[in-house]
Amino acid sequence: MVLGGDLEAGTLLAAYRTGLFPMPVGRRDLAWFSPDPRAVLPARGVHVSRSLRRVLGRFDVTTDRRFEDVVRACGDPARPHGWIDGRIVEAYVRLHELGWAHSVEVWRDGELAGGLYGVAIGGLFAAESMFHHVRDASKVAVVAADRIVSSATGTLFDVQWQTPHLASLGVVEVPRRRYLDLLGVACTAPGPDWDRPVRLRD
Repeated sequence: MVLGGDLEAGTLLAAYRTGLFPMPVGRRDLAWFSPDPRAVLPARGVHVSRSLRRVLGRFDVTTDRRFEDVVRACGDPARPHGWIDGRIVEAYVRLHELGWAHSVEVWRDGELAGGLYGVAIGGLFAAESMFHHVRDASKVAVVAADRIVSSATGTLFDVQWQTPHLASLGVVEVPRRRYLDLLGVACTAPGPDWDRPVRLRD
């Protein structure tokens, strides 16, 4: 962990290209992390359980339609261990406006039910956070993001740290050295088309 720095677009992009990502610590400090091991979702590696497969058709998915709303929902102060503050919202909305950050929105009956957002550099997609208002909606967001990222070659779907929830979806851990090798390839690879309609079912 390293303290300091800023959240300017150039700083953020340089950090992601070297395997770092930021999280606020306290009210002022900004910390930069590069976990070892690192959690990643292998291409087309998302695990869709039978129960999840049954509900996929109940949701609709879009990309980049409500980016700021997704980030703010991920930063709901009522959520435990929340770290997304106003600085983060402003910084990532700016990255989105510049074309470097994307969101996946999951809808149920016309209402935003869940989603996720992250940073995309070439074939790298560094997922930052996800949320759900409806059961399984965040899982559907991961399935959709995996379909998008895996539609290109040489991609890397980074989720930072593994949790039991993410492990159940197929996330694995790799040593930092291996992650950095994959990162170098991904950042120079052509990225996926984030405007392409998402197919949740194979």
